[in-house]
Amino acid sequence: MRHFGHIAPAARGELFFREPCTFDAGSPAPVLAAALGATLYSPATRPRLADDVIKQAGRGVVSMVLCLEDSIDDSEVPDAEENLVRQFADLAGRGGELPLLFIRVREPHQITDLVRRLGESARLLSGFVLPKFTQERGIPFMEALAKAESTGGRRLFAMPVLESPELLHLETRQESLQKIARTVDTYRDRVLALRLGVTDFCSAYGLRRAPDMTAYDVRIVSNVISDVVNVLGRADGTGFTITGPVWEYFRLQERMFKPQLRRSPFLEGRAEELRTTLIEHDLDGLLREIELDRANGLLGKTCIHPSHVAPVHALSVVSHEEYSDAQDILRPERGGGGVLRSSYTNKMNEVKPHRAWAERTLRRAEVFGVAREDVGFVDLLAASLAE
Repeated sequence: MRHFGHIAPAARGELFFREPCTFDAGSPAPVLAAALGATLYSPATRPRLADDVIKQAGRGVVSMVLCLEDSIDDSEVPDAEENLVRQFADLAGRGGELPLLFIRVREPHQITDLVRRLGESARLLSGFVLPKFTQERGIPFMEALAKAESTGGRRLFAMPVLESPELLHLETRQESLQKIARTVDTYRDRVLALRLGVTDFCSAYGLRRAPDMTAYDVRIVSNVISDVVNVLGRADGTGFTITGPVWEYFRLQERMFKPQLRRSPFLEGRAEELRTTLIEHDLDGLLREIELDRANGLLGKTCIHPSHVAPVHALSVVSHEEYSDAQDILRPERGGGGVLRSSYTNKMNEVKPHRAWAERTLRRAEVFGVAREDVGFVDLLAASLAE
């Protein structure tokens, strides 16, 4: 699979200076962590889940979480587990390219039980999402994952969700973060990414951000995000990929844009019109939050509606200017440091301080591609939605 793989090759060629790479469930962990993109969550109770997975794969989704936790009622869990077994068997029988598939469980025993019950179709599973992750809860989860991996004979990743009250409350945050850091470091080879449960953070104080607010406008939440990145997102080799929080609003429907996109608005100089339409339909907050995610060290995003996927991916593409700066900084002859004017002659590139940024940018460029010099976000979004 590849990002923007659902777009025709000729159209991709017009959009990208460097096209996204191909990858699959067996690719190296750093590639997969960077490539997660907009991870679409779906309740495991959906009766046509296999059809949903295939449909979303055809629309550019590359990672999905099938949820047995907060998205379903407690009483629905047994039926949801049975549904997952049926739907995975259905997917295994169809073949074809699928997204990276993860199951969000509630308790450690579900990991080994589900892998056993999935049988041969467990080969379609990339791993598990582990809710309310702390050291105390996390170790049993990770031990269960290791056991399931051994039983199934294939690699399984963990994506812990950081959302517990101990992490939110000021008096316990530092100790909780240190314990989590030790736990995920112990199981580093199995931890693909860390996810942030911002809805749970807000819940602890009876808060809910409005559609014109980002997670970073809620100070108690932004403080936690900062501390998580500070401890767990360092660029010195000890850090992990940390994904952006969920965006809760989805009034936007893609069908609203189909007539406009068939007229190729960005080619007719109507990019601003499309951007205005996006803002009017509650995506302004999402777009700002995606930008702030990256500015604060996060990559990818939890999504609960398909309409969020294309904006997340379009804003993840590396601009030609970013790519040019990153390449200049990492040239072998610059190994000794120094300062140079950017190729775009609009900024200073300081080799040593900007090296970690440049390395991260080229990693993102590998999986999301590099846009042509005259191609921007609206062009990429329009092409994605037009397919």
